[in-house]
Amino acid sequence: MVKYIDVTAEDEGQRLDNCLMRELKGVPRQHIYKVIRSGEVRVNGGRAKASTRLKGGDKVRIPPIRTRQEVPIRASEGLQQSLLSAVLYEDEDILAIDKPAGVAVHGGSSISSGVIEQLRLAQDNPRLELVHRLDRETSGCLLMAKKPSVLKQLQLEFRERRVKKIYEMIVVGQWPKKVKVINAKLERFETAWGERRVRVSNRGQVAQTDFEIIKSSASYTWLKARLHTGRTHQIRVHAASQQCPIMGDDKYGDRSSETQLLLHASKLHVPWLGDALKLTASIPERFDVFWRDLS
Repeated sequence: MVKYIDVTAEDEGQRLDNCLMRELKGVPRQHIYKVIRSGEVRVNGGRAKASTRLKGGDKVRIPPIRTRQEVPIRASEGLQQSLLSAVLYEDEDILAIDKPAGVAVHGGSSISSGVIEQLRLAQDNPRLELVHRLDRETSGCLLMAKKPSVLKQLQLEFRERRVKKIYEMIVVGQWPKKVKVINAKLERFETAWGERRVRVSNRGQVAQTDFEIIKSSASYTWLKARLHTGRTHQIRVHAASQQCPIMGDDKYGDRSSETQLLLHASKLHVPWLGDALKLTASIPERFDVFWRDLS
């Protein structure tokens, strides 16, 4: 049956897609975006985009959707222990971890649960929410909020580009020394087989990444990158645009390697409430092992 949600002042500023993901646990993200695009989801009686920011007093109409909410998410003690041992910072408002590579931040059509679902169970806090996201194969700093009001404020910091995000990676090839800043617009598209990807396009959204060479060899370069924007797959596509795909990135150019993706979110600095939250996740051993094996 049709469901209606009244947006409270505490949830004001939340994106429509994030609101639906919280309300429709167990529904694949792709299906949620599909019903939004179809116009079946309405805000105050009108069509809305996934990126629409909700306001206090808004009424959201959700069409009948079959969910897996009736099937409880199974706790994975091994994964929960791994995540809890990776905590970088925690207080009554936020939780930050060094996310392991290979672990999805949330469940989807192919997996029943990820970081957020397992930590909700481990902490007995169903309101725990992701402030931002990392790709499944990317490791490093991941921030979560324990309260809707905190989530709203932290997401504003990201949206206003006040958050400092530093990554390290190893790419294939010698990075051009003259390329220190890439300003290339990025556009999402769908492949012929239905997979969503990103490409450089003048029709896309503004995206800027600063790159710095840490060290290089004849065939590889270790880079540090700072994101000024937070587009999907931004670093991966910007690196590939220089014919230097990230090691292990079979989506954007490194199709011959069996190496795990060598991309790590090493630092996350968040100015908030007059203070600064500074998170640092140590570079994983797989980086040093790969570089050592080159010699």
